[in-house]
Amino acid sequence: MLGGTEFVGRAIAEAALTRGWDVTVLHRGHHEPPSGVRSLLGDRTSPDGLAALAGTTDTWDAVVDTWSAAPRAVRDAARLLAGRVSRHVYISSCSVYAWPRPAGYAENTPLVEGASADADATDYARDKRGGELAAVEAFGDGRSLLVRCGLILGPYENIGRLPWWLGRIAAGGPVLAPGPRDLPLQYIDVRDLAEWTLGAVEAGLDGPYNLAGPPGHSTMGALLDACVRATGARAELRWTDPGAVLGAGIEPWTQLPVWVPPGSELHASVYSGDVSRALRTGLRCRPVRETVEDTWRWLRSLGGVAPRRADRPAVGLDPAVEAKVLGV
Repeated sequence: MLGGTEFVGRAIAEAALTRGWDVTVLHRGHHEPPSGVRSLLGDRTSPDGLAALAGTTDTWDAVVDTWSAAPRAVRDAARLLAGRVSRHVYISSCSVYAWPRPAGYAENTPLVEGASADADATDYARDKRGGELAAVEAFGDGRSLLVRCGLILGPYENIGRLPWWLGRIAAGGPVLAPGPRDLPLQYIDVRDLAEWTLGAVEAGLDGPYNLAGPPGHSTMGALLDACVRATGARAELRWTDPGAVLGAGIEPWTQLPVWVPPGSELHASVYSGDVSRALRTGLRCRPVRETVEDTWRWLRSLGGVAPRRADRPAVGLDPAVEAKVLGV
């Protein structure tokens, strides 16, 4: 694991340990790695950041890289490991598809232009596509697996989407719930992502795979109802028409995490991906209730405050704006 101490990387490392695999993680030392891994320290943004890897002659069956900044960091590690690792797994994103993504976009949908394996950091979509190019350049098509994830939720989340909703609902009182209740969602629990990825390594899969649950695996109503049940809070979900939400100047996805307006270009692009290829190769998705309950349990173990990545925009709605829209 390149990383392996936070969110997706941690979930994959823990799932691999559960399977009895030997796991080595290269990380910066900012977070404690999972118990049972072999820990190597290195900062990939520094000139000698891969020294700990270069200094060992070990070989591995697979390397998993979750990097989402300058693609050249993926390139450098992939080149170093190409002769010592059987398969490269790059945790990418559905953001690599050219915007706007059409409804039902599949793995052959056109990709963003202008990405390069040699680039410094530009924007998220091109950085992720550059990471894909770096992996394939070093390992070849037949030894590279590109996992193009959709929205990821679950324990260890350091973006703040589901943790924000859980925290807001736990606080109780009237809650602005953006409608409609039956708005279809498409996401992947990080642990289901981890299990599919490790199974794909075992099966020797290669090439790109969209990875998320089926469109409509859950709804906005089911997600927020699960938050109310998990927290046991005295919260009142006040379902509000999408037009009223947008008319108040509230930004979908960021100020109201997870939510996007029904029938919009954004909803088609985020929540309608074709994931049939992943489903045919073993993807299993747990119910939203389990994702929410386990995330709440993890949050409580941290005192209710989730870790946040400094390189991602803050999410959540100002209480004053919420109160104004609700008239309270």
